[in-house]
Amino acid sequence: MSDDGYPQTGTGYRKGPVLLRGAKIPRTTSDQRLLATEEGAEWVHSDPWRVMRIQSEFVEGFGALAEVGPAVSVFGSARTRPDHPDYALAREVGRRLAEAGYAVITGGGPGIMEAVNRGAADAHGTSIGLGIELPFEQGMNAYVNLGINFRYFFARKTMFVKYAQGFVVLPGGFGTFDELFEAITLVQTHKVTEFPLVLVGTEYWGGLLDWVRSTVQPRGMISQAELDLLYLTDDPADAVEHVQRRGAALAAREREALEALAEAEEEPTVAEA
Repeated sequence: MSDDGYPQTGTGYRKGPVLLRGAKIPRTTSDQRLLATEEGAEWVHSDPWRVMRIQSEFVEGFGALAEVGPAVSVFGSARTRPDHPDYALAREVGRRLAEAGYAVITGGGPGIMEAVNRGAADAHGTSIGLGIELPFEQGMNAYVNLGINFRYFFARKTMFVKYAQGFVVLPGGFGTFDELFEAITLVQTHKVTEFPLVLVGTEYWGGLLDWVRSTVQPRGMISQAELDLLYLTDDPADAVEHVQRRGAALAAREREALEALAEAEEEPTVAEA
């Protein structure tokens, strides 16, 4: 049971590859200690291994995921119970993604994450979990067949984006919002190549999108093109079809751009002529 009253699947506190229990469980996380303002620069001299641990998380993540093939990252609440309709919805999304040939990537915890991993396992697909050190142990759910535990959120976030060809976002809380808006921002600012972004649940996400259209967009904070990056649906089949359809269109557009660039580089300049 977590400290906020939700059932968890773990049996201890994960700190990278280390398992801690009882009195050994720390009061703060690695991220919290890294970002503590009062720590100053002392850690550079007293704890040089921290830099090596950060580097190792990237190396281990790259090594584990580099050959998984096409994948889709799926986000949603850890608090969703198995008897909730959102759980069944997420399980169907995971199953359909696996049947379409995608590996699924989740945070590896309970709730929506477990449901998506479970759906992928139902279809005998690759079911990936990227765990994170938290003040309360969530543990890797039983349906993950490729799991990695991280100390640092920023290393974990990189893996969600680097190896995904699309994002599917189901109902969730602040953590889900964070992943959603980070993904939109990365596409908007061209920090990553554009990929499909699907919101599943019109009743849940509709109010947010209405607010963006009625308040944010009229003030010029967001353009229509940026709003169009999001695709809203209630149907798992439609969500997966959009990932496939939009992904194929974006891939074709990228190929055309590369071909045009190659042709331009081959054309002789005036001086050469």
